[in-house]
Amino acid sequence: MSKLFFSIVVLLFSIAVVAQQRPNNFESGYRGKSIPGLKSLKDGLNFLVIGDWGRNGEYFQKEVAEQLGYAANQVDAEFIVTTGDNFYPNGVRSVNDPQWETSFEHIYKAHALQVNWFITLGNHDYRGNPDAQIQYSGISRRWNLPARYYSKTFSIDDDTTNQVLMIFIDTDPFVKKYYTEEVYKEEVRKQDTAAQKAWINSVLQNRSSSIKWTIVVGHHPLYTGGKRLKSADTKDILYSFGPLLEQNKVDAYICGHEHNLQYIKPSASYTHFFVSGSGSEARQDAQIHPNGGRAAINDHGFMSFSFTATQFLMQVVNGQGKVLYSTQNKK
Repeated sequence: MSKLFFSIVVLLFSIAVVAQQRPNNFESGYRGKSIPGLKSLKDGLNFLVIGDWGRNGEYFQKEVAEQLGYAANQVDAEFIVTTGDNFYPNGVRSVNDPQWETSFEHIYKAHALQVNWFITLGNHDYRGNPDAQIQYSGISRRWNLPARYYSKTFSIDDDTTNQVLMIFIDTDPFVKKYYTEEVYKEEVRKQDTAAQKAWINSVLQNRSSSIKWTIVVGHHPLYTGGKRLKSADTKDILYSFGPLLEQNKVDAYICGHEHNLQYIKPSASYTHFFVSGSGSEARQDAQIHPNGGRAAINDHGFMSFSFTATQFLMQVVNGQGKVLYSTQNKK
């Protein structure tokens, strides 16, 4: 009898210890995992950034998507940002294309990922029908691509006097070689780059005093330590947008295109540059950029951002749920 009583006491104690070790939100019904070391700033605006991802679940897309869901729950992400190349290899053909299901809806199915996704177009999206991705915004509750370029303002902790302005741009028609390449030329020749730049300038020059941070999101990098370090398309984008970002004191430029994860802060630049382009396939060619490179990670993954009115936190998470890099910067 005494042995039975002792066994029951030990069992109850063990259950109590396990209960204390569970995530704080376990009692609410969450049964997913947490990512050690992943955090957010108190009362911050939290969001995740993923790029170059749509491969029917292959090339570790499913694994990254799983960790993206865990991260979204853990930091209470308000939305997801994509940096383009949403569907490989040739975009989508229509709103009924099978890839909507096989590369998006059935992959990013975690409850915490049923938030707004703000979309950017990449060059592989231009190989299909980019307008279909705009039209899908009228079908999907979470897919947001109202036009090829657009802006959105977010309040930090619901405070309309402290806001983040995000400008989503279409960099594809600014790459000169696309105008002669068969897979791109038809779509890029339809675009008015002068009109887009005029619109960007107008948005930047008419910011309200409530805007504490300005972030531009595009597909192609201005700076990269990857294989496109000295490529013509990188030079095209730097020429087109470098002066514009500096003159208007844009705080951050976030992009994809390179299949890795990078952070670059050039010595003479006001702007922080982030590359998040390994939502599925990852390449092994990124090195620390010679001018202000701070991180170059050749792994599958995504970035987590947290902004308050005075500082931001960025963390890199890989497809195995490990925080590989973290940086915190003041305004």
